[in-house]
This record gives sequence, structure tokens and C-alpha cells, in this order.
Amino acid sequence: MISIEHVSYKIGDTPIISDVTTALPKGKVTALIGPNGAGKSSLLNIIARQATATTGTVEIDGLDVTQTDPRILAHKMAIVSQHVGVASRLRVRDLIGFGRWPHNHGRPTQIDVDKIDEALSQFDLEPLAHRFVDELSGGQRQRAFVAMGFVQDTDWVLLDEPLNNLDLRHARALMAHLKQMSAQHGKSIVIVLHDLNFAMSWADHIVALKNGQVAFSGPTRDVAHASSLSDLYNTDVQIHAQGEQFFVAHHGPL
Repeated sequence: MISIEHVSYKIGDTPIISDVTTALPKGKVTALIGPNGAGKSSLLNIIARQATATTGTVEIDGLDVTQTDPRILAHKMAIVSQHVGVASRLRVRDLIGFGRWPHNHGRPTQIDVDKIDEALSQFDLEPLAHRFVDELSGGQRQRAFVAMGFVQDTDWVLLDEPLNNLDLRHARALMAHLKQMSAQHGKSIVIVLHDLNFAMSWADHIVALKNGQVAFSGPTRDVAHASSLSDLYNTDVQIHAQGEQFFVAHHGPL
């Protein structure tokens, strides 16, 4: 479990997150949702120790992220950030291989090679394995970075808006793969999503943020209500259930 207790975060004098307390369940897909500027990416960055909370604590499986050796955290969680700089002459296979660094420290074994091959296949990157990263489209590059997080082989995978630039096929394939990682392999996924249909259809647990605070949180089936989502986004939202999945309609005329 990731435990977040009374976390606040400021940039200068501007509050971004205010007194957030919540818990993210282990072995599930948790979606962080909310309008622009709600603090979703900032909260993810604090969990990932890429930003430092002004107040409060974050623990991952009982380990305080600010007090734990980064080498230990690298075996505990993988982070796929929204904006990542990379050397232009790096090939896709080599980029993905960086995800194995916590395990091999630059001395790859056959296990590492097999993990990279698996990721290339899982994320439909085999034809691009020897292409330079700066030659890829935005969606192809996004998949390569997600694959790099995948091969790190951690209990937790944190992703900041990974569906950006992905077409419908690859976005659906990514969410299905994350769900499979969780359901079949016990991986714990935390994902920032803007598309409510992906969040409601694939996530097991929802944390909704608004104005830097938790508006509501809980299992998706318990929080998938038109009224709470309409309040969250200040727009009319309708929910339709189909089996175990929920679908959101919000494109009607104003």
C-alpha cells in the first residue's frame, strides 16, 4: 500500500496540494483523475520522490520515500514521467535496456536480454527496436518509455499521463496490459489519466483531485456516480454501466 498522510506542496507561495490524505491499494490499478491543475502529476511526483512535499509523509509498503535509499526504491517502484529528455542518438532497444540498470548496473545478462525482448513484443516495438528515439512519433516514443518502466520489474509502476499521443489501438492495448500486469502478476499501478472512459473502464480504484485536495476516492464501482463526477469537472457527466465496466458520456450539447 502507498500511504499518503497530510501531504501539502507549494511552488513558491502558490499551493498546489493541500493536506492530502489517502491510500493507494496494492495489487490494483489506481487512477488519479481530476480537472487541469488539480495536482495529479504533482502528487505522483511526490510519491516518486521527484518532488518534495512541503509537509506530510508518503510511505510505500511501509518505507518512507524520503528516508529510503534510492537503490532500494528503484527495486520497489518504476516511474514513467510525462516529459523525459533523452539523447537523440539512442536506439529504442538501448532506451528500454536502461530500465534494467537497478538489476545489472550496466552489465546485462541473458535475463536482461529476455526482459527487453519481452517488452519489445508486449508494447508492439519489435519493428522499431533499432530505430533512433528521435526518429519516432510521439506515440511510439511514449510506448518506448512505458516499456522501459515495464522492464524495471518492480512491484509498483507509476505513470504520468501515458496515453498522451497514443492512438486508440495502442491506448487500449496499454490499459489492457496494465490491467493484466495487476490482475495476473500482482503489480500495483498508479496512473494519471485525463480520459474518464479509460479510468472508469480499467481502473480498480479512483483518487479524484480538485483544487489540490481529494474530492473523493475509493473502488471504482463505489465512486462511479454521475453527480460526483459532474461536480468534479463542473460539467454534466452521465455514467452507463456495461457488465463490470463503466462508460462516461460528456460530449452532449451545452
